[in-house]
Amino acid sequence: MELGQLGSILPLILLVVVFYFLLIRPQRKRQQESVRMQNSLAPGARVMTTTGLFGTVVTVDNEDVVLEIAPGIETRWVKAAIGRVVTPGDAPVADEQAEPDEEDTNESGATVDRNGDQDSSTKQS
Repeated sequence: MELGQLGSILPLILLVVVFYFLLIRPQRKRQQESVRMQNSLAPGARVMTTTGLFGTVVTVDNEDVVLEIAPGIETRWVKAAIGRVVTPGDAPVADEQAEPDEEDTNESGATVDRNGDQDSSTKQS
């Protein structure tokens, strides 16, 4: 009877172990990395908040960070609201090639006119 009871409990134990390694452990690791990043903030660092606002760290207090979001405009945030430190390589690069607003021409010479959500194709002669 002992082997039968162990056989019925074993799947539940395996489920808990799998749940721990797939969900709990990675979440804890991410949380620790986030706390380390927030504790290492220094003035001059370019950061992005969890809401997507970019700014530069001006001062760091115990639990507060003062961000300069525009020249002369400073706001106070809780450290936990800082999502990540932005490095110069993370900044979006502007497209070097300008795209026409109204018409696009593909390799076959067809022109696509954009009218809102509807596209119509015509052949150039």
